[in-house]
Amino acid sequence: MKKVTQLFILFLILGASISFAQTDADKDAIIEKLNDQLEYLNHRLDRLEKISDDILWYNKVGDVAYVDKVYIYGPPKWKEENPTAQGAGNPVKFWTYTFIPKDIDPSKKYPLIVLPHGGVHADFTTYYTHIIRELMAQQYIVVAAEYRGSTGYGKGHYEKIDYGGLEVEDVNASRQFMIDNYDIVDKNRVGIIGWSHGGLITLMNIFDHPKNYKVAFAGVPVSDLIARMGYQTQGYRDLYSADYHIGKTAFEDVQEYRRRSPAWNTHKYKSNPPLLIHTNTIDDDVNVLEVEHLIKSLKANGAKFDYEIFQAVPGGHSFDRMDTKEAREIRVKIYKFLDQFLNPPKKINSVRDLEKAAYKFN
Repeated sequence: MKKVTQLFILFLILGASISFAQTDADKDAIIEKLNDQLEYLNHRLDRLEKISDDILWYNKVGDVAYVDKVYIYGPPKWKEENPTAQGAGNPVKFWTYTFIPKDIDPSKKYPLIVLPHGGVHADFTTYYTHIIRELMAQQYIVVAAEYRGSTGYGKGHYEKIDYGGLEVEDVNASRQFMIDNYDIVDKNRVGIIGWSHGGLITLMNIFDHPKNYKVAFAGVPVSDLIARMGYQTQGYRDLYSADYHIGKTAFEDVQEYRRRSPAWNTHKYKSNPPLLIHTNTIDDDVNVLEVEHLIKSLKANGAKFDYEIFQAVPGGHSFDRMDTKEAREIRVKIYKFLDQFLNPPKKINSVRDLEKAAYKFN
């Protein structure tokens, strides 16, 4: 509240300053300063939101999971402002959530699910509560990286974003961290699942590191950034062409956007690990045309995989992550697909099983 009050006072002072500014240059300098303060406030508010949501994790899944956040690292930044500065070239540090079922036997090994979050700039939140509870019930261990560009960790981490680039390596690093540091993780039973941007990261991981994963699920995955730049808003496009990110539009550097798009990298996929893709014809975020391009590209390269194009399922982009009956039924199908290759100790075979796991039904 104190921060908001201070900002309000700042508004009044700067407003008065603008009124009395003698030149356009003076006014521009004041406006730029105000914008900097607003940006600072937004990152502080994101941090507060992250802290409060972290507390909620213990409240929402603490009865079935050991919840932790660990501090790890991935590759150095792909773009250094000053390559000769102190610290340039150092690994990028980031936080990662870990969820371990409370009912496991520490003398045994269990399958691992790598779960990258979605959003251009977003983070792993209690939006995934029921999915985490469902995975805990099956005795999966889960790791969810707050890879470079994630929100809630300040401007510095936010501006390290490398969409479709080294964030993929951050997520793979979270997988390796779990194998190296938890004896209960079975390195031969690692799956990766993600929706939206997390679906893109899932696909790029199995394209670049196929031997590291036993199975993959990509839900409503961002698949073609070039097409996406065409149908999204200017504000969305600006997130990619920002100086600290790609720094160019798709028009200016179409090859760079291709490099970051799964639909243009399907030649890397050799039908392993097994892959399931879901999309929805009324997706209000990732237009179905992107995923159709991905599917056609995979087929053109002779890949064998599973997919389903759902027809106008309510919920749009979130259709199978919601709490509706239809979403629960679809998640059961996803778990059955994963089970074939990861063989969790306890399986979800029905909606009733899922409800007991996620919604505390007895």
